Amino acid sequence: MSISARNQLKGKIESIQEGAVNAIVTLKTDGGDKITSSISLEAVKDLELVNGKEAVAVIKATEVLIGIGDFKLSARNQLSGEIVKVQEGAVNAIVTLKTESGSTISSTISISAVKELGLAAGVKAKAVIKATSVLIAV
Repeated sequence: MSISARNQLKGKIESIQEGAVNAIVTLKTDGGDKITSSISLEAVKDLELVNGKEAVAVIKATEVLIGIGDFKLSARNQLSGEIVKVQEGAVNAIVTLKTESGSTISSTISISAVKELGLAAGVKAKAVIKATSVLIAV
């Protein structure tokens, strides 16, 4: 199956914390980044997720925020790295960040945000993704 989501990070399930209805699933990428996803217990069972199982974290670029500097947020996924590319369109830009572990994350953000944050290749930044925005595929 092919999908249009730009961010598809391969790795293995590292942990599953089950709650009453949902589970917090942590995937460790091949490069070492940890991505946390909040999915239903039904999905955990349907996908037969267990520790060590190969899986893919799928994240639409529109669900990825880019931040610079030090900040505290409730978002579980905050991946530090460096901007490697900014591709500007008429209204939005696709910003590509390479994490410290070597994963590549794309974010679709407004041109005005790119300019306000001074985003350009070489700038240190963080990709921020809520756990509820991360899908798990097997």
